Formats: sequence, structure tokens, C-alpha cells
Amino acid sequence: MNAEPNRSIPVWGPAVRLFHWTLAGAFLIAYVTEDHWEPLHVNAGYLIGILIVLRLLWGFLGPTHARFSDFVRSPRDVMAYVSNAIRLKAPRFIGHNPAGGAMVVALLISLAITVASGVALYGATDFAGPLAGVWRGEIAADVLEETHEVAANLTMFLVVLHLGGVLFSSLEHGENLIKSMITGRKKEAQV
Repeated sequence: MNAEPNRSIPVWGPAVRLFHWTLAGAFLIAYVTEDHWEPLHVNAGYLIGILIVLRLLWGFLGPTHARFSDFVRSPRDVMAYVSNAIRLKAPRFIGHNPAGGAMVVALLISLAITVASGVALYGATDFAGPLAGVWRGEIAADVLEETHEVAANLTMFLVVLHLGGVLFSSLEHGENLIKSMITGRKKEAQV
């Protein structure tokens, strides 16, 4: 059965798109306000934490392409996909491809570590937030600060890789994945 080549289908629902763009904005705000405006930095971090929890729930309860079962693949599958993509022979996926699925998991883990270490650091240095006073002492604060900075920078590195992967996949398959994450739609037919 041949589908019409320009027909599009819904893939990313409003919840996934709202999560994606809100998370991107909150992380950007948190990253650039690191040392400059603590209240905004802290609130952006809390928002990221809430978004992570909601995304984890949606990964089990949401529609097909939002579910982890749809896009989390084994490391072997991810490496096979990347190998094929490098040779420009990767298959097209309607939802996340295996590399994109691995990136979702990596970003969620990296963001969770960033948020957790940030909340702990805020509690250790400012004696504020839900973990106020749990960790005490200069050594604890130094470890938490280093962990938070490394995790935030790792997350930024992953964001850059993610953007590169989106661009590469868009070019390889002749579709605009950024537009898809705005409209929620992708071409139905194989390109």
C-alpha cells in the first residue's frame, strides 16, 4: 500500500511538545543564570525537576510515541543504528529512532543528576529548599558544587549532540524534525 508522499500524521502530542520546549527553555534559563540571578536559577531548576517527574510518568502512561517502550532500545540496537546512520543507510522511524531514544534517556539522567545536586547544593550553602541543612560543611558543599557543574555541563554537551543528531537525521531523511516538534506531525510515507 503506497501512502500519499506528502501526507502527514500526528506523532508528538501536545504534552510531549509542551514538555520538550518548556524543558529546553528552563534549562537554558538555569544554565545562563548560574552565577547571576539565583532566584531565577533555582526556580528554573525546580521546574526542570517537576518536568522530569512528569515525563517519566508520561513515558509509561502516554500515547504510543511518548512511551519508553516505543523508543528505548538496547545498546546493540543503538550502535547498529548509529553505524548505519554514519553510512547514510539508517532506516527512518516515525517516532524516536534508537539514537534519539538513547539521547532522551541520557538527557533525563543527566538532568536528574543536575537537579538533585543543585537542590542538595542549595540546601548545603543557602540552607534553603527541601534539603536545607542535610549536608553540612565545606567539603560537602564543594563536592555538591562540582557535581552540579559537571552534570550541567554534561547536559549542555548532550544538548549540542542532540541538536546535531536532529540536524543530521533531518538531512538524511529529508524531513524537518524541528518543525515536527512544533507541529507534532511527520510525513507518513518513507522518504
